[in-house]
Amino acid sequence: MALMNKASIDQFGFLIHDAARLLRKSFETRMQEHGLSSAQWRLLVRAVREENATQARLADLLEIEPISVSRLIDRMEQAGWVKRCAHESDRRTNRIIPTEKSMAAYSTIKAVAADVFEMAMTGLDDDHRQTLVSALAIVVENMSSDEPQAAADAAEFQAS
Repeated sequence: MALMNKASIDQFGFLIHDAARLLRKSFETRMQEHGLSSAQWRLLVRAVREENATQARLADLLEIEPISVSRLIDRMEQAGWVKRCAHESDRRTNRIIPTEKSMAAYSTIKAVAADVFEMAMTGLDDDHRQTLVSALAIVVENMSSDEPQAAADAAEFQAS
């Protein structure tokens, strides 16, 4: 296995950070046109993908404090994006259910993401695209030992 030199390590860190920042910035700008804040679309995507996630699970996934998630859910529930339902076995816990409005927006979010990723991949042929996605999936899997969902997502990308 080849060792990376100090310049390569620095470059890798900056490139990963800058790529993620620029992708997120482009996506957030495009989503504002659809009336969703960054926090809203992130919660909406997680609520749809997680299927009946608890507020605590969403806070974990979004890496924000539970009280912040609760307030965000309050606003999104009032706007018709999600609804709270009591947990089947623990009445103190709520599950967050996306509404039809969220499901329709999720399709838009996926389309916007596809456009942003296509823009990011401009100039890369199919082989380079596949190599990049596979390599990033390996990085995520390597770094996700304590985050089973991220590891599962990375494994799914590698399999496809």
